[in-house]
Amino acid sequence: MPREVISTPEAPEHPSYSQAVKAGNTIYVAETVGVDVATGEPARPTIQEQTRQSLLNCQAILRAGGATLSDAVMIHTLLLHPEDADGVNKVFEEFFPDVRPPRCVSKLGVDRPGILVSIAMVAVTD
Repeated sequence: MPREVISTPEAPEHPSYSQAVKAGNTIYVAETVGVDVATGEPARPTIQEQTRQSLLNCQAILRAGGATLSDAVMIHTLLLHPEDADGVNKVFEEFFPDVRPPRCVSKLGVDRPGILVSIAMVAVTD
């Protein structure tokens, strides 16, 4: 099955991996942090603002691959502070008001200054 690298300047990039890869009708979005690409800095220092920005970045990556957040079928959230899960859940309710894809939460293993959350997801298009 051919694979297509998905890339957009509307979301943060990392030199070590692609923002996403599309294989068939499935898009695998890499760990995406809550960095504002306009400034190169993390969104405001609250878990809600960083989660919101991370989801907006995921949304931009999915859009570049021909998908939307409503196509998400699995989401993996990585938190610097696991006790921030309630704040993350409130933001997820804004982005996924009806169909809530399955999610798992793990502790963020790599300490990156100012980063509180990182989100990876899988989406399937029709």
